[in-house]
Amino acid sequence: MKDICYTTAFFTFFLSITVSAQTLINNISFPNTYKAGTEQLVLNGGGTRQKYWMDMYVGALYLPAKSKDEASIIAANNPMVIRMCIVSGLISSAKMIKAVDEGFEKSVGNDQSKFKWEIDQFKKAFSDPIKVGDVFDAVYENEKLSIYKNNVLKAEIPGLSFKKAVFGIWLGANPADENLKRGMLGH
Repeated sequence: MKDICYTTAFFTFFLSITVSAQTLINNISFPNTYKAGTEQLVLNGGGTRQKYWMDMYVGALYLPAKSKDEASIIAANNPMVIRMCIVSGLISSAKMIKAVDEGFEKSVGNDQSKFKWEIDQFKKAFSDPIKVGDVFDAVYENEKLSIYKNNVLKAEIPGLSFKKAVFGIWLGANPADENLKRGMLGH
């Protein structure tokens, strides 16, 4: 009987550690840390991208240390990650690519032409069919942005300048969703 109590206590302790290593954002579980290369990043915050009052995806931002300063996050040449978990069946590859186009328009405006190749590579990462439950990670490290879909590498794009443009989609002055931006910044 004593062994059962110890086993139960150990299991309960282990379960509490596992559960506490996650954060729920709009009923989606995000790990509190993210390993990018050799860097251990922390969950800065997250929120939900809504369009016409419907939830499209839940996003989270991972940084080396928590920050609420969007300008310094965008400009930083440090490892960081934006994770997007698809929660709507209304998102298709074509709609995601259109949203990416709109995001770059807001992030870099007339400077899109200087990123033509990079933007094309970024959009290719969203070209396969998209379904509810898919997870996209935009991982910046070593002056390279890597896009993963469900842990499968879909694109690698070099350059800090392009990373700034991508992170500007969610954190810039004219973000894809103001509430999502505030959530990612931990407000």
